[in-house]
Amino acid sequence: MHIETAPAKINLTLDVLHKRDDGYHEVEMVMTTIDLNDYLTFKKREDNRIVLSSNHGFLPLDKKNLVYQAALIMQEYGAKGVDIHIDKSIPVAAGLGGGSADAAATFRGINTLYDLNIDIDELARRSAEIGSDIPFCVYGGTRLATGRGEITTPLKRAGHAWIVLAKPNISVSTKRIYGALKGKKSNRGTKRMVEALNNGSYYDVIDALSNDLEPITRTRYKKVDNLLECFRRSKADGVLMSGSGPTVYGICKKEHQATQLYNAIKGICDEVYKVRLIG
Repeated sequence: MHIETAPAKINLTLDVLHKRDDGYHEVEMVMTTIDLNDYLTFKKREDNRIVLSSNHGFLPLDKKNLVYQAALIMQEYGAKGVDIHIDKSIPVAAGLGGGSADAAATFRGINTLYDLNIDIDELARRSAEIGSDIPFCVYGGTRLATGRGEITTPLKRAGHAWIVLAKPNISVSTKRIYGALKGKKSNRGTKRMVEALNNGSYYDVIDALSNDLEPITRTRYKKVDNLLECFRRSKADGVLMSGSGPTVYGICKKEHQATQLYNAIKGICDEVYKVRLIG
């Protein structure tokens, strides 16, 4: 048996540059991991079946799940059957990369379970076949992501901080949000963020927070707009929406700030988390 941790991610930046010929969008973004984790348990089977289970009642447990698809790829390298239990804590469809994190943990977990000794770069390369965010999650940490998000480069971590996350009870259509960007110019905030991380300045990182999708999502989803306004009236050092939403987060340097923010936001949103920035 082997247990693998699958940490969530947040976007520090998200620049959408243009639509590519393959239908994807060319992006530049900085992502980092946070201490909000799913846990996956792997057990060998005597046959070649891949059997999923989960504590989350609405999670698909078949080939629709990225975990199943990752396990199939690992069988190409010699892995046999496996029982995989997914213990979910990361909110689903939240812009926090939960599904990608679980798939990444599957690549790493089966690699360990079956002693396959596959290089992490190879795992990341193969993982891009099933999801653009999965290569980042295979590595973790803080990284620059380009292309459609699958090409990643390590960056200096953002430093010690606390994150308060709030996910409103809505689902956001990522396809719809990207589609609404047509003709809009990118903020190109990623370059500033990379410079801020290299400088090691916490407050430069705060100033460089940027997400091209945030104005689109907040215009179409009033609950996201309200959350952003509540966060910005709070004591958070910086506020941003992660991914295409709907999760909004605030960064605080001190834990007591984060606790105050958590208590304030908990009064208006059911799904709120106070976690560490670990990237």
